[in-house]
Amino acid sequence: MPSAPVAPPRRRRIRGRPRLPLLAAGWLATRALMLWLLTHDQYPLLGRGGVAQEVWRLYFHWYGVLRQGTFPSGDHLWQYPPGAGLVLLSPALLPELTYFQSFVALTLLTDALITLALVRAGTRPGRSLRGAALWTAGLPLLLHVPLARYDVQATAFAVVSLLALTRSTRACGVFAALGALVKVWPALALIGAPRGRTTREAWTAAAVASVTLLALLAALFRSPFDFLRQQGGRGVQIESLGGTALMFARRAGWPGHTRYRYGAVEFVGPQVHTVAVCSLALTAAAFVLLLLWRVRALRWTPATPYDAALAAVLMFTVTSRVISPQYMVWLVGLSAVCLTSRHTTQRPVALLVLTATAVSAVEYPAFYGEVVGSTWTGCAVMLVRNGLLASAAAASFTRLWCSGRSLPQRREPEAPVWNPGRVPALFPTEGESPLNG
Repeated sequence: MPSAPVAPPRRRRIRGRPRLPLLAAGWLATRALMLWLLTHDQYPLLGRGGVAQEVWRLYFHWYGVLRQGTFPSGDHLWQYPPGAGLVLLSPALLPELTYFQSFVALTLLTDALITLALVRAGTRPGRSLRGAALWTAGLPLLLHVPLARYDVQATAFAVVSLLALTRSTRACGVFAALGALVKVWPALALIGAPRGRTTREAWTAAAVASVTLLALLAALFRSPFDFLRQQGGRGVQIESLGGTALMFARRAGWPGHTRYRYGAVEFVGPQVHTVAVCSLALTAAAFVLLLLWRVRALRWTPATPYDAALAAVLMFTVTSRVISPQYMVWLVGLSAVCLTSRHTTQRPVALLVLTATAVSAVEYPAFYGEVVGSTWTGCAVMLVRNGLLASAAAASFTRLWCSGRSLPQRREPEAPVWNPGRVPALFPTEGESPLNG
């Protein structure tokens, strides 16, 4: 019998168009809600104003320093690569607004660009709009926090880098390098680039872009590398996986306490250094596992670069000494990129990430006082959030490893069947073989 007709790519692309107005309406509604929460963040459950002051106090202070042609030298709160300075200077592009208003407006614009990039990728043949839907619905789970941090901008570089890989490997490398100079982790977008020429081109473009921009910043600003001194002194943040262990130890009688240092609330006391060293060792082990996967992987699918980036960032996040709530923006963005491909292995991981993101909003800003005080409520919230993240990291890497070890099965052609009772047609119809009855 003749095979069923296959819908042409254009028809499949049109099917997704009715969903676009729904996505647009969802984006506008959720972002309006996030803006409303940001303007009312003085309420206790919204942080008592602590979320917004990160921009109008700390970022604005750094903005004044950067405008003088120098990075915040000697400031223990400045722990970011030099590219972050350009993001913090960007509100000057909208001089008619206040710094706070301009920063939020540019963050929303970046958010919209990420959504458009995911929509464009999702409407291509063989792709899916689930990624755009996940980003649209997942970011508001963090309430108003994403609008008052520059993690959306860093995520944009990683998202564009991954989505550009199929069209331009050099553009992929450049965007990953720019993101790495803003917040380091977008460099992991390149870990899943297919071996061979693709990897060489992407990594070479990333190296050239990094060196060029660093040289430019070093020529225009003083002390661009001072952030390296501040990173070395960081301890164990209360929201990290090691911090969760110390929270329960504190409930059991451990004599340590918390202190605000390096822009976060950290634990201070005996055994804290040991926990920090263990976190660094786990990060090194995660890096070794990722390299082992890359060396031993036998199969690459169109989604492998996306899946590998999500797995890498998850593993580095979980093993880090710091897991701030805004880090979830990264994971939501990378999960969205994975879901644009129908070949991804990370759908269950994306669900775990979304659940952990929702719990993160409970942890901060709603119950942050409970977490700082290491109450049983705070311990339970952190156990759930970090347990979800650890489960997501383990599942992500396991699924990535298994997908790389399984070779595609080749179907052997069937032997023709000769029917002696029938004379083969000299001019067979479509779908009919002269040797098959």
